[in-house]
Amino acid sequence: MNKILLIIQREYLSRVKKKSFIVMTILGPVLMAALALSPVMIANYSEDTVSKILIIDQTPDIFTSVLPGSESVVFINSKLSLDSAKAAFDPDLHYGILFLPSDMMKNPGGAMLFTEKQANLSVTTYIESILKKQIENDKLKSAGIDQKTLSSIETQVDLKTLSLKGEENSAELATVVGFICGFLIYMFIFLYGVQVMRGVIEEKSNRIVEIIISSVKPFQLMMGKIVGIALVGLTQFLLWIVLTLTLTTIAGKVLVDSGKDATVIAQQMSKDKLDPNGIQGPGANNEVKQDVISKVLGQMSGINFPLIITCFIVYFLGGYLLYSALFAAIGAAVDNETETQQFMLPVTIPLILAFVVAQSIIQNPDSQLGFWFSIIPFTSPVVMMVRIAFGVPGWELALSISLLILGFIGATWLAGKIYRTGILLYGKKITYKELSRWLFYKG
Repeated sequence: MNKILLIIQREYLSRVKKKSFIVMTILGPVLMAALALSPVMIANYSEDTVSKILIIDQTPDIFTSVLPGSESVVFINSKLSLDSAKAAFDPDLHYGILFLPSDMMKNPGGAMLFTEKQANLSVTTYIESILKKQIENDKLKSAGIDQKTLSSIETQVDLKTLSLKGEENSAELATVVGFICGFLIYMFIFLYGVQVMRGVIEEKSNRIVEIIISSVKPFQLMMGKIVGIALVGLTQFLLWIVLTLTLTTIAGKVLVDSGKDATVIAQQMSKDKLDPNGIQGPGANNEVKQDVISKVLGQMSGINFPLIITCFIVYFLGGYLLYSALFAAIGAAVDNETETQQFMLPVTIPLILAFVVAQSIIQNPDSQLGFWFSIIPFTSPVVMMVRIAFGVPGWELALSISLLILGFIGATWLAGKIYRTGILLYGKKITYKELSRWLFYKG
C-alpha cells in the first residue's frame, strides 16, 4: 500500500509542477470567464451606428406613412424611381434602398432591400418584422378587426411547474444543469484517461518502467498512476471553479461600475428588435430584469445541488477509474501512440454513444433508453448526470453507482492482466487474439 501511495505522490507532484498544468490552470478560467462575459463586453464596446434606408414605396394604400424606425434603423421616403435611386445612391449617406412593390398584400415576398455590401442580420430582421406587422394590421382593418380587439384576445400562458412539496422547478434549467454536468464528465474522462495512456507509453518507451517494476508490482504501478492523475484532474477542476468564479465576479463588477449594467446591456443588445409599437416584444427593463432574476432564483431552489455535486464527484471518479484502467491497458499493450488507434475505438465508442444518447434523453429523462443507459457502467457517468437534475429514484441511483463500482473492479482486473504482460513487452505487433491470451496467463 505504501508503494502505491509513493507512486500516487510521484504522479501527482510530477504533473502539477509541469508548466503545461500551471498554464492551463490559469488560462482555463480566463477563457471561461471571457466566454461568460463576452455578451457584456460586446455590448459595452460595440459601436452605435444608424442605418438610414431609402424607401421606394409603390403600394397604393398600405404604407401611407413613413415606417416606424428604431434607434439604429431610420426610414426615409423617396419619390424617385428604383432605377433613379440606384443611380443616385451614396453609401456614405444611406445604408440601402428598400423597394416595396405595388402587390405587397398579395405577394409579401416581393419586398427587396438593395445594399452596397452584404446586409447585416439585425437590419433585415427588423425590416421583416416591421413589414409583417404593417401587412397584418392592414388585413385586420380589411376584416373589420381593430388592433385593440386583437391585443385583448392575445394571451400568453406561462405554466408554473411545482414539486409535490410546493418547490418551484423548471425543465429548462434542469436541462441546462444536466447537460453541463454530463458534458463535463465526458470531457474529463477523455482528457485525463488519455493522459494515463500517454504516461504509460512514455515510461514504456523510455524503459523507465523496467526500473520501477523491479521495486513494485505492475498492478500497483497501474493503480498508483490512475489515482495520481485522478487527483491531478480534481485539483485542476476545483481550481478552475474557484478562479472562474473569482474572475467572473471581479470582471462583472468592473463592467457594471463602468455604467453598463445588465439592464442597459440587455436594452442595447435588443434595441434593433424594438420599436415604439412593440413589434418584437416588450424588451428589457428593470421590472422585467427583476422578474427574471426572481424567477430563476426560485427555480434554482427546486434543484438539489448538494446531490448533484456529490453525484458529479462519484460519477467522475467512477467513470474515470473505469476508463483509465482500460486506457492504461492500451498504453501497456503498444509501443507508441500510433498503434493505439486499433484499440481506442472499442473503448471510446460507449463514451461517445453516451454523449450522443444524452442529447435525446434530455427530452425524456424517464424513458427506457434513459434508464438502461444510466445503469450500464460504461455509459452511466454521462447519462445519469443528465438525468439527476430532473429527479431520479433513489434505488436507480444506488443500482447505477453499485454497478459502476463493480464495472470499475472488473475493468481493473482485466486491465491489470493485460498491463502485467504488456508493460515489459517490446517490438511485437499486438492483436486482439494476443490480448485475449494475456487475460488467461497465470503467474
